[in-house]
Amino acid sequence: MEVKDIMNRDVVFCKPGDTVRETAKLLKENNISGAPVLEDGRLVGIVSEGDLLKFLVLPEHGGLWLPSPFEVIEVPIRELLSWEDTKKVLSDVGAKTVREIMKTDVYTVSPEASVEDASELMVRHRINRLPVVEEERVVGIVTRGDIIQGLAKL
Repeated sequence: MEVKDIMNRDVVFCKPGDTVRETAKLLKENNISGAPVLEDGRLVGIVSEGDLLKFLVLPEHGGLWLPSPFEVIEVPIRELLSWEDTKKVLSDVGAKTVREIMKTDVYTVSPEASVEDASELMVRHRINRLPVVEEERVVGIVTRGDIIQGLAKL
């Protein structure tokens, strides 16, 4: 079985100039955990939920900050961040661009590659999706779930 037999041809993608806020919305609306980044139809990177979450890490304050409604009130009281710093962090995260957070070293696969080769590449590099590229253009995307579904049909 080849990648072209199981890949999704309707690729949801973002652009380098899209904001983190727009990209998070795109991922949520399409129920996906990552997307290729295309510029003029060419693959320039890939972005995942993990890349988005990295911007909520505040190393100077001890790690990941995912505020609950109570913490939004409590954080300034604990003086970890002033209220102005809290507002700035939240607005800065959403305003950053995909270009600032995307990975540019992207593993790809051709449509004619075997599903086994694609699977091995994903496992070896601990990735969840591979853009399918033909003549320097993204023609599809294959995920771990696509591979599992493809194997189940055998």
